[in-house]
Amino acid sequence: MSHHHHHHSGSKNLGLAFFLNLAFTILELVGGYWVNSVAIISDAIHDLGDSISLGFSWLMERKAKSAPSKRFSFGYRRFSLLGALINSIILILGSVFVIKEAIDRLISPEMPDAKGMLIFAVFGVAVNGYAAWKLSGGKTLNEKVITWHLLEDVLGWVAVLIASIAIYFWEIPLLDPILSLAITAFILWNVIKRLKETILIFLQSQPAEIDRKKVEKELLEIAGICSVHHTHIWSLDGERHVFSTHLKLKKETLLEEIATIKQEVKKRLEKFHFEHITLETELEGDPCEFE
Repeated sequence: MSHHHHHHSGSKNLGLAFFLNLAFTILELVGGYWVNSVAIISDAIHDLGDSISLGFSWLMERKAKSAPSKRFSFGYRRFSLLGALINSIILILGSVFVIKEAIDRLISPEMPDAKGMLIFAVFGVAVNGYAAWKLSGGKTLNEKVITWHLLEDVLGWVAVLIASIAIYFWEIPLLDPILSLAITAFILWNVIKRLKETILIFLQSQPAEIDRKKVEKELLEIAGICSVHHTHIWSLDGERHVFSTHLKLKKETLLEEIATIKQEVKKRLEKFHFEHITLETELEGDPCEFE
């Protein structure tokens, strides 16, 4: 029951973050032009990408909770992962645009409205901080990617806040585009790391937190199991994992003993929280093309 409630809350929080981000993005686009700040306009473009991604992620998170179907027998968990992938790509494309705008402003410096920047920075920290807090308990990779984006926005707005104060007192027009480039570089570094993680899951790589050799060694401790082979561990969405293996049993193992061994194997695997477990048994001497 609590697991279901978590996913309901996660989807609801993604929806809230989407509407907050979209409203603030529109305000940023108008305000950035008004205060003549490339850092704010750049962040607005970045937030526009985030808003699109949030909306898509919200839809994907809702779809991910659907029951398995004839076509998607594992369910729709990986739709959430698809949201994380598209989210990362949109953010990278938005960052490229930001870099171009900041370089143009470095070539032709313009003085922004420091007071206006300060006002928007305070709003930016408040709005993005609240949205990040609402999503901070998310467990799926999709929710984690969105939370990271929002935390980046908070840090970016803190930087804008500091820069606006500096520009107000010392009139340094180059500080605005330099800040924009610094924020973008920080965002790109972390998003590329997240994108790599997402792609690895799509390619069905083994979850980093699970050691396959240790799992096999633990299963070999069970009475009746001679060897373990053709073991595969992969993840549906970065949180829920899938396990399959072949168990070679002693030749004299009885049919009822096989059921007992399988139950013991599943008990040993409980701590890994696998969502799907597939076990195939063979007796000593039986040929196996995967051994």
